[in-house]
Amino acid sequence: MQRETSPLQKEIRLMKKVHLGTCSPLHKTDHTSKGDQRKWKVEDTWYKADYMGYESFSEVLISRLLQKSSLPYPFVTYQPVQIEYKGNLIRGCSSKDFLNQNQMLIPLEKLHRQYTGESLALKLSEFPETAERIEYLVKKTEKLTHISNFGSYITAMLEIDAFFLNEDRHTNNIAVIYDEETKQYSLSPIFDQGLCLFADITQDYPLHLSVEDCINKIEAKPFSTDFDNQLEEAENLYGVQLHFHFSFKNIQEELEQLAGFYPIEICGRVEQLLRTQMRKYAYLIKNK
Repeated sequence: MQRETSPLQKEIRLMKKVHLGTCSPLHKTDHTSKGDQRKWKVEDTWYKADYMGYESFSEVLISRLLQKSSLPYPFVTYQPVQIEYKGNLIRGCSSKDFLNQNQMLIPLEKLHRQYTGESLALKLSEFPETAERIEYLVKKTEKLTHISNFGSYITAMLEIDAFFLNEDRHTNNIAVIYDEETKQYSLSPIFDQGLCLFADITQDYPLHLSVEDCINKIEAKPFSTDFDNQLEEAENLYGVQLHFHFSFKNIQEELEQLAGFYPIEICGRVEQLLRTQMRKYAYLIKNK
């Protein structure tokens, strides 16, 4: 019996292509530690093309699952798109620009260099303990920006990163917003989950590699190479910050909606991984 196609699957298969042939990609801004992912900004919308594997799949799926959570901070939502560029059709995703007029996105690496003349990443490496690195980043950021409770924000980010296995949370991928008119800083929406879920199938996590082998291979950033170590230390300092309200059935439904856009092998790998993560981080799961 043929399975009925969901409305969203039909939407994906009939998705209008985004023609960007006349637009030049923006230059790399060091917001990823792997290569030069092509990005375009057209009016108030950003478009990103897959580069290492299935980054857009990761962005879209995670943003949809975060909508089923208690996350107290804003986050960027992504939609799948097909990008037509110079005769090639590329999988990608789109998101709305979250910056208002007069606002700038300032990565913490840039902020730290601006005020201290030192690299934040190198400064963190001077501290022998993970908790010390976390406390330094939090206290220094609060001092420079006058943003309060930054530790809670960082902990929520690390909970997301541990659950979805984000290997790219370096100090250029944590940022604050600066308003040039008011001269004030504010929290940035959580963004850039492209290199989660073993999305890099070109270099480090080819599809023939088992989920178990990928888990053993992947390393965290920016406070420790161990996801659980930096998560535990952050939660000890600032407490648990979010709970996920999705069930495994919800995950399967979201994967089914993306099945028309990405190969079944990718959907199967991510399904297996998220089943593992739900068991491991059961304390973060609170179904409504």
